[in-house]
Amino acid sequence: MGMKSDQPYRLAGVMGWPVAHSRSPLIHQHWISQYDLHGAYVLLPVQPSELERALRALPTLGFVGCNLTIPHKVAALGLVDQVEPMAQRVGAMNTLVVEANGSLMGYNTDVFGFMQSLRDAQPDWRADTGAVTVVGAGGAARAVLVGLLDGGAREIRLTNRSDGKALDMAQEFGPQVSYIPWKDRHACLDNIATLVNTTNQGMQSEAALDLSLDYLPAQALVADIIYVPLETPLLAAARARGNRTVNGLGMLLNQARPAFQAWFGVLPGLSADLLSKIHATLA
Repeated sequence: MGMKSDQPYRLAGVMGWPVAHSRSPLIHQHWISQYDLHGAYVLLPVQPSELERALRALPTLGFVGCNLTIPHKVAALGLVDQVEPMAQRVGAMNTLVVEANGSLMGYNTDVFGFMQSLRDAQPDWRADTGAVTVVGAGGAARAVLVGLLDGGAREIRLTNRSDGKALDMAQEFGPQVSYIPWKDRHACLDNIATLVNTTNQGMQSEAALDLSLDYLPAQALVADIIYVPLETPLLAAARARGNRTVNGLGMLLNQARPAFQAWFGVLPGLSADLLSKIHATLA
């Protein structure tokens, strides 16, 4: 017999609208059983109009916290009691922790998740080895930019289908980030060390990212934060050229780790068993 009955029962979950497609319950439930913990991780479908009421109910219901996904990552910032600096800089929170006194703390673990996924895939990868091109100017791009800048990136070229958003973001993030007009996107792969797609282009049922890799150096790393499918047309094209590639699954798994640690007190590892479980849901 384990000590489960002596442990407090800890509830966590993922709050979004819609949320049924989320792989997070699979990941966290795997770890709850792997580490023999007493608790559960559940889907929390919450409409935007009900977000504040739902967040405030978490302590009463015995939740130690939750993840936030689309469309709540930005709105939640204004509804919790405190927001850590990382989440402030990104302008989005994906993790909420209920403190012992019932107050709500907002965090962003997407930055860690993204950077760790690149290091896992390529242990010698560094943000400062050369220029980086980032495609997209949404919330995910913000997390990627913060990670790259904190990692020491000295030159980031930001491009996006609607130029205005990329221009604004480049100005906000400072001199290391330059805006590249969408019409010049192909040439802005020249001489870079890393390419990152943060858009939904190439996701299942979306059009492929319209980007030629002709200028991309052979030794550049190509990352896509999409994981459905595991190999987007961008990654397939990069692999065919001989470039190293990283899909979005590592970011999903790694952003979950510090969140799980905050709620359950264990920093979980990534096992082959867990990977095969998730691959089965993506096949």
